Amino acid sequence: MAKVKATLPADTPVEIWFQDEARIGQKNKITRRWARRGTRPCAPKDQRTKSAYIFGAICPEHGKGAGLVLPLCNTEAMTLHLAEIAIAIAPGAHAVVLMDQAGWHMTGKLNVPDNISIIALPAKCPELNPVENIWQFMRDNWLSNRVFTSHDNIVDHCCEAWNKLIDQPWRIMTIGHRKWASGL
Repeated sequence: MAKVKATLPADTPVEIWFQDEARIGQKNKITRRWARRGTRPCAPKDQRTKSAYIFGAICPEHGKGAGLVLPLCNTEAMTLHLAEIAIAIAPGAHAVVLMDQAGWHMTGKLNVPDNISIIALPAKCPELNPVENIWQFMRDNWLSNRVFTSHDNIVDHCCEAWNKLIDQPWRIMTIGHRKWASGL
């Protein structure tokens, strides 16, 4: 973080963002549900394999996010997502985006906007990325225990769930807050 701040003008505000992707599809997870003691609740389970990816990033300090629903998870998709994040950054600010070390995050082919710097989280530490908790919340509340009828239906539900999240900045702040990141 010190290296990033050293390259910026002294009065530049810095936003801390977290980024990740989630696959949502017909082969969906079954989550917990309430049921009368001694009974087994039923839940739909689809065995088809169509899916889409939500590329999501949050800035917990400001309760904002930037996301895209895309058909593939690759460098081109990541470049599109970084462009989307760049639009959501406050004018005149610079964003530090913390993300895991997936191949499409760390490749030299990635086109990173000028108002973004990427910092890789340590390998095999998903607990450091609050977007993982965002995915869990979205699955538990808006995306699981259903059968998607088509790829378009998957995309529609993903967009609806992401837009619900964006409309609730307090939820982004609550789920995304990390004490260790506040001091960066």
